[in-house]
Amino acid sequence: MNEHAIKELVRSKYAQAATRASTGSGCCSSAQSCCDPITADLYGKEEAGEVPELALRASLGCGNPTALAELKPGETVLDLGSGGGIDVLLSARRVGPTGKAYGLDMTDEMLAVAQANKARSGLANVEFLKGDIEQIPLPDASVDVIVSNCVINLAADKDRVLREAFRVLKPGGRFAVSDVVVRGEVPPAVRRSLELWAGCVAGALSDREYEDKLARAGFTGIAIEPTRVYGRDDVEAFRAAVPDVDADAIAGKFMSAFVRAVKPA
Repeated sequence: MNEHAIKELVRSKYAQAATRASTGSGCCSSAQSCCDPITADLYGKEEAGEVPELALRASLGCGNPTALAELKPGETVLDLGSGGGIDVLLSARRVGPTGKAYGLDMTDEMLAVAQANKARSGLANVEFLKGDIEQIPLPDASVDVIVSNCVINLAADKDRVLREAFRVLKPGGRFAVSDVVVRGEVPPAVRRSLELWAGCVAGALSDREYEDKLARAGFTGIAIEPTRVYGRDDVEAFRAAVPDVDADAIAGKFMSAFVRAVKPA
């Protein structure tokens, strides 16, 4: 697919989602994010109480990477594709005032939501950056942990994203992201759908592809842990974009997963 077309479609979708979250309209009127089987019910009550309601409404992830990344006080964390900032705010609380949490996003509307959430949170160890995850605006070896929540699958050039993640991590740094991952063969019509690419499905890597790309970028200690497999009822939500594809052909093929790896020390 055309890389520019993918990026602009993704930018448009998430700009619209930011507007809905800000106005409390449509699916994003609920404090439990948007009505999508991938994004639903990712955060517990305790975590929900740690962030502004707007951060929950703007959440479009597929997991909870900050709960699995084992963040430590004093660490520097970078969230790739930080959206409304929920995982940045949660990370900032976990690394404490001696640590730092960066959020990187390309969408102005999402960055505005994130800045509003930062102001409401009162956290001082948070910084949001504008840019592409294929070209991270941070120095080499400047980050202890990279998190991301259902964003790497959206990138057209995933190899470049993973090389950049490797570059900015310190030796011994950790890659700990939630993402949609494919198991088995997927109908070509699904892969060709730009709408499903923006919906975190068409651009998802297989587990083997993810492992191979991480290894080529230089990572070791690679592991992929499924956190939720999407069954027939879940994938019905995808089929509006590909009505000719039978739900049984894609049921069980997509999963949310926690992907972890390490930059060698």
